[in-house]
Amino acid sequence: QVQLVEFGGGLVQPGGSLRLSCAASGLIFSRYNMGWYRQAPGKQRELVASITFDNNTNYIDSVKGRFTISRDNANNMVYLQMNSLKPEDTADYYCKAVWQYAAYWGQGTQVTVSS
Repeated sequence: QVQLVEFGGGLVQPGGSLRLSCAASGLIFSRYNMGWYRQAPGKQRELVASITFDNNTNYIDSVKGRFTISRDNANNMVYLQMNSLKPEDTADYYCKAVWQYAAYWGQGTQVTVSS
């Protein structure tokens, strides 16, 4: 049974940092392309950052230079380091694993950026 569990969200002031983690189990993690998505209230879910099985990364423009996605295949983990956070980064953040026709989601972790 595949499980993705996100943690590390919370309340942070503008300009602050958070590191999100996603722990994967029940899959051959090194095969999977991984992504971090977010969904703000009243908005569609969007892909924030992705990392392929061979460590190619991609980011949406609004987070380039502030967020960094990385993975640790030895421990089945994917991370999202978020710096210089802005109120518009407030959302539920989700981890997703994709390989061929298989796709799995985590349950999400909430990030609130507010003073």
